[in-house]
Amino acid sequence: MCGIVGTNFNPEYDFLEATKIMNNRGPDFMDTKIIRQNHFGHTRLSIIDLNDEANQPMLFDDILIVFNGEIYNYKELIEEENLECKTKSDTEVLIRLYQKYDTDFLKKLNGAFSFCIYDIKKDKFFLARDRYGKKPLYYYYQDGQFIFSSMIKPIINILGFTPKMNKVALSQYMQYFVPLAPNTFYTNIFKLDAASCMILENNILSTKKYYKINTYKKIVDEETALKEIENTLIKSVEQRLVSDVEVGSLLSGGIDSSLISSLYTQISGKKIQTFSVGYETHNQYSELSYAKTVADHIKSDHHPLVINQKDYIRSLDEVLENLEEPHADPAAIPLYLLSKEINSSGIKTVFSGEGSDELFLGYDNYAKFLKYYKFKDSLDSEQNGFLDDIVGALQTQTKESEYLRRVVKGENIYNSFGEIYTQAQKKKLFKKLPTFKSEKAKKDPVDWMSFIDTKIWLGEALLSKVDKMTMANSVETRNPFLDFRLVDTAFSIKSDLKVGNTNKYLLKKVASKYIPNEIINRTKKGFNSPFNEWLFQEYKDDILKIILEVNNQTGFFNEEYVLFIYNQGVKNKFKQHLYALWLFSKWYKKNYLV
Repeated sequence: MCGIVGTNFNPEYDFLEATKIMNNRGPDFMDTKIIRQNHFGHTRLSIIDLNDEANQPMLFDDILIVFNGEIYNYKELIEEENLECKTKSDTEVLIRLYQKYDTDFLKKLNGAFSFCIYDIKKDKFFLARDRYGKKPLYYYYQDGQFIFSSMIKPIINILGFTPKMNKVALSQYMQYFVPLAPNTFYTNIFKLDAASCMILENNILSTKKYYKINTYKKIVDEETALKEIENTLIKSVEQRLVSDVEVGSLLSGGIDSSLISSLYTQISGKKIQTFSVGYETHNQYSELSYAKTVADHIKSDHHPLVINQKDYIRSLDEVLENLEEPHADPAAIPLYLLSKEINSSGIKTVFSGEGSDELFLGYDNYAKFLKYYKFKDSLDSEQNGFLDDIVGALQTQTKESEYLRRVVKGENIYNSFGEIYTQAQKKKLFKKLPTFKSEKAKKDPVDWMSFIDTKIWLGEALLSKVDKMTMANSVETRNPFLDFRLVDTAFSIKSDLKVGNTNKYLLKKVASKYIPNEIINRTKKGFNSPFNEWLFQEYKDDILKIILEVNNQTGFFNEEYVLFIYNQGVKNKFKQHLYALWLFSKWYKKNYLV
């Protein structure tokens, strides 16, 4: 994993300094190249082919590449495509595929990646991002000037100024934890959408999708479903063990991380290193005991990290700096601290369990929302009209009343697992609400919930958090559940088979062969933390003070509703709503008021 940056012009400001900003993403080697007026920079975290020959920017036959990520099937591609490579690197494979297929090779790749290929003879930039958004790629294109990067800061550094704040991004953030592609918090700085590629040629910038999830139901019986899930997951783990450095595994004690850690142990036949995080107080949030149960079961070399309020608060500014823009998931902080611990142990890459909940219906609220969909289907027009009158009179603050309103109004009932402020709450929060177009829901609610969470909650929020927090500490994560073959398998299973009689029904049956029943049958906690308790203990009234200070300068929010959210937060309610407001205010003050 690495950091990449490039321009199609001679920057007024120091390009080398912009590259150095990404040092944490690649501390093992850094280099830049200039071709005509085009600049390319790369920082390397050496995982595959540790030799200098694999350093980047890499140039062969008038084709240059800067690449961030891993191509897990690169050895198979060399053999299947008869590629003649001079290095043992997956990076060169991308050059050889481009030479053979031009830009039409992305569907052949199984990996996590973002890259830029520059064709010197054609003066053409070709950029792409992996199917699910595991690796970031930002860009700027104004007045013929093109900049791309793995991070936002190098782009701002090259521009020499901080762009104005994007108000649509703020609206999306308050609802979904993060801005949604192509938006960032900065006007004219965009992020390339997952499963997309981009070409800049003859001063024309064009983008297109190269992959979409297929929901055709070809698997209609449970036995076939279980066999396909298990076999495909095993293949995914096997491919992600390809590395020239030791691979560790995150182990929360949940089904996802426990299953892939167990499979890793069985496939490799060795004692693996596992890592987990818990809390010195507030044991209701900690999963360390479950992680120890699994670690003992698979006989791993286990590293539990216990953090306290002091650790949490002390790392907060570092976390915000590495997030680059507001990200409302407070789990970023314990993940950052755990990644620092992993780095200090000498491990460069770890397995992580993201993707399982979205593919196999792991969240408890899926069952709740299916009841709303069933209720909607049971209503006739008279009943719907009657409920419409009732909902209009309710005017409550609860999410349940909002979901009922969506039922009777014929709107998307489910928007994302990571929905903070509903549309009704946003109308109360904002003085002038920035609007944006939402995706049209699929007819099958199971498909829709799984799809939209894969796209938004996973693709936009979770994966960006994981990438930024781990790479801030020079640690690469690999996600076996996000092998495109497994994703396609999950979406091809008949919906009622996936629902079953419990959350994660099918995966639990597969996991029962590999991990203790105590783990399979436990109550799901998620990656929670005592963030609200610790923030109030540390900052007290200063939480409200900074929100009001920023709002007095910007006029974004209705103060009455801000006070309502704060007073609820004092009672440990609406705590995610308050955290999102506070974090944004802290970021805005640092970037625009100081």
